[in-house]
Amino acid sequence: MINLYCCGCSEKVEPILIFGDEAYPHRKDLYNLKFWICEKCLNFVGCHKHGDGDVPLGCIPTKEIKKLRMQIHSLIDPIWKSGKLKRGQIYKIMSDKLGFKYHTASLKTVKECYDALGYAKELQ
Repeated sequence: MINLYCCGCSEKVEPILIFGDEAYPHRKDLYNLKFWICEKCLNFVGCHKHGDGDVPLGCIPTKEIKKLRMQIHSLIDPIWKSGKLKRGQIYKIMSDKLGFKYHTASLKTVKECYDALGYAKELQ
């Protein structure tokens, strides 16, 4: 069993592994993917597709945090994909501004997400 931080519960939990048919019953294209779900609040996080597919993408976000993380990616991904900055450079800038090692999947609070979103907008 693994322990993951759950943003909804604000604590480490022992999530259970489920498949996409439970997480996204309306998305048949996700049925074979794996997700870790918090049994207390029912929030979940996806898994990396490499290896056995059980490695979580990060901590377990709430729906609001998940939405904000996607907004952050919509701002920073085009920057490194265009070659304006390297991904590592962006993450270093974000880390310096936030005061901790940045990775979108490690953002745990709505405040952290809004701070990161603001810094991502500055990179535009």
